[in-house]
Amino acid sequence: MEEAVIAGRRSAKIEVKAGKSYFWCACGLSKSQPFCDGSHTGTAFTPVEYVAEETKIVGFCTCKRSEKGAICDGAHKLLQPEPEMIEA
Repeated sequence: MEEAVIAGRRSAKIEVKAGKSYFWCACGLSKSQPFCDGSHTGTAFTPVEYVAEETKIVGFCTCKRSEKGAICDGAHKLLQPEPEMIEA
């Protein structure tokens, strides 16, 4: 099974509007994070629909490791640190 690309290391806090659908990027390839832009084409991933029940700020997952799918559960805190750049 393919593993999603880590697109970020913190939640993306977005104001959602009641009754509106949002399509969360599950693959990590979208340039419109945390939402889908169709970059998953040709992969095993499909976007996940999130329907806002109320107007509020939602923390969407950008690391693609949340057990809650589109909603951040803090899984990014468990990721290994990014390797540091080595200057030549």
